[in-house]
Amino acid sequence: MTKRRLFLLKAAGILSSLLFLPISAIASVWNKMAFESVSIDDAFKGLQVSKNVLSNEIQIIAPEKAENGAVVQVEIRSNLANTQEIAILVEKNPTPLIANFSFANGIDPYVVTRIKMAETSDILALVKADNQYFLARKSVEVLENGCG
Repeated sequence: MTKRRLFLLKAAGILSSLLFLPISAIASVWNKMAFESVSIDDAFKGLQVSKNVLSNEIQIIAPEKAENGAVVQVEIRSNLANTQEIAILVEKNPTPLIANFSFANGIDPYVVTRIKMAETSDILALVKADNQYFLARKSVEVLENGCG
């Protein structure tokens, strides 16, 4: 059998086994409490953050003014050693926690995504590094609401 066919057979086998994972195993990764919280404090509790420190080692790149809150591009880079997680929160959104990314050791702690913003608000980047939490914020003026 050629290497290509062998590779395709193995890939198909792995993919089919993933399709049969129980939904509960997939759902266990979802942090329902944090993502469904309606305040920043509740989101922090859901993420098990009791204390955070403002840091200049976290860079948030986002527009000063967003034409449409439905699509706001955000980039977050952590220059903190041993970054384990980056969470993106929007202070005045109905559910503030937008995303939570985990990083394996040695991965560049950098994310780019598009988010929805209900209104003019601060974007918060919460970074977990060496089992401590660090925070940065940037204000974005939303000219047209993106979500309600």
